Amino acid sequence: MREIVLDTETTGFDPEQGDRIVEIGAVELFNHMPTGNTYHQYINPERDVPQEAFEVHGLGGEFLRDKPLFAAIAPAFLEFLGDAKLVIHNAAFDMKFVNAELGWLDLPKLAWDRAIDTLAMARSKYPGSPASLDALCRRFNIDNSARTLHGALLDSEILAEVYLELIGGRQPDFSLSVDHQRDDRIGQSDQETWRPKPRPRPLGSRITKEEAAAHQAFVEAMGDGAMWRKLN
Repeated sequence: MREIVLDTETTGFDPEQGDRIVEIGAVELFNHMPTGNTYHQYINPERDVPQEAFEVHGLGGEFLRDKPLFAAIAPAFLEFLGDAKLVIHNAAFDMKFVNAELGWLDLPKLAWDRAIDTLAMARSKYPGSPASLDALCRRFNIDNSARTLHGALLDSEILAEVYLELIGGRQPDFSLSVDHQRDDRIGQSDQETWRPKPRPRPLGSRITKEEAAAHQAFVEAMGDGAMWRKLN
């Protein structure tokens, strides 16, 4: 099962009032594991960036001026998404912006039922508790020390870890230390884009020295006919 963890940064809160997307970040998961395949793009919003938005994500008009327009990046962005489910924190916000940008280009909009809203999941699972991304990082002991400003790709990577906790816990070897460059695997089948890899190092024994000694003493007490002696 392929899922895309998605985040955007914008010039404000409402595309109907002229606000635009300035950054998109996305992380690919396959069977709830990161594939190392990511998407990241800064976008020229063709307008100024209000100070309030700049203080959130640090992306100003001068920096964004030479970045591509959404129209230029839309085909590659949609190709990366494919038909995967979209994991988004406060999905209504990001979905309305992406669909507004697509609508202005007369492109098909994303179906709302593709979105998995981690904000709604957190509020349902922990009613009455803070459900911001930072609050969930604290709850799940996820390192978000690099998140001094909002950033779409970093937030997607963090959200992927949060999502795994919300659905039942991260895999033991879950890691999002990935190369932030897109590769040429986009558009291939899920089986071609990802394969499980052997552990780089075997897991250490979970048996303590005291437990091993106690087991050995127990086997010794059973005598020479003990099954454990035959197995060893």
